[in-house]
Amino acid sequence: MAGGVLRLGVVRRLGLLGVALLAAACAAAPLSRPVGHELGHAAISGFAFATDTFAFPNEIRARHPDDADLYANYCFVLARALRQFFLNARFDGGAARVDHDEYVRRVRAVVTRAPWQESLPPDERVVIPGYANLRDFSRAEEAAVKEGMGGRFWTLVHWTNWRVTFLVTRDHQSEVARETVEELAAGRLVQLLVTNWPKPELNHTVVAYGFRDTPSGVEFSVWDPNDPDAPGTVVYERAAERFWASRLYDTEPGPIRAFRMSYSWML
Repeated sequence: MAGGVLRLGVVRRLGLLGVALLAAACAAAPLSRPVGHELGHAAISGFAFATDTFAFPNEIRARHPDDADLYANYCFVLARALRQFFLNARFDGGAARVDHDEYVRRVRAVVTRAPWQESLPPDERVVIPGYANLRDFSRAEEAAVKEGMGGRFWTLVHWTNWRVTFLVTRDHQSEVARETVEELAAGRLVQLLVTNWPKPELNHTVVAYGFRDTPSGVEFSVWDPNDPDAPGTVVYERAAERFWASRLYDTEPGPIRAFRMSYSWML
């Protein structure tokens, strides 16, 4: 019985640690196949940063300590929803606009479908009337979009988020880079969990939407939920077999670890 109580205490402490790490900013065996030099570049067809991303940010709580009504720690909600809108929504700017409650209902219909499923054909997608794209929609109907996407609690305590505390091998990071390139080349957005723990600065998620092969590695273009105004950049360094935060909002450039997110029902 004492051992069971001890184990339960450890699990609880791990759970609290995971929540604390994620609130601070917003197991397969490793494989060794490297990212090669012949990759070239690719961007997701039909996706544009200026039109297919949210107009409002996930706020950083440390920057607004006195704001009680803050849309903070929603980075996982926003990153997942970005992919779901790309896969499941169709915008019709010429159609008549609907009221707040109907927009909430349609956003909920968009985000109900898992982001690892194949995209819906155009005639089966959820129609968002009155707006030409996600940027315009989320700017004008911010309250309805936020309400429709729902809360953040389960995204904060999901067991896979605790990977920010894990040590990873160079082979593992090489495999993450290779898989990300392959997914992007196949036309699929890739959500990444990024961290520089134990530095309490970056425990966060971004969405990769393009890549460019360089002599020293692969440069990934990412949408950062904390920064709706400009693309971010995460670099995979081939020689060191590691990821590097080149341009992420409110993050100093430096080495990070990356994990793929929301690409199966478990991960």
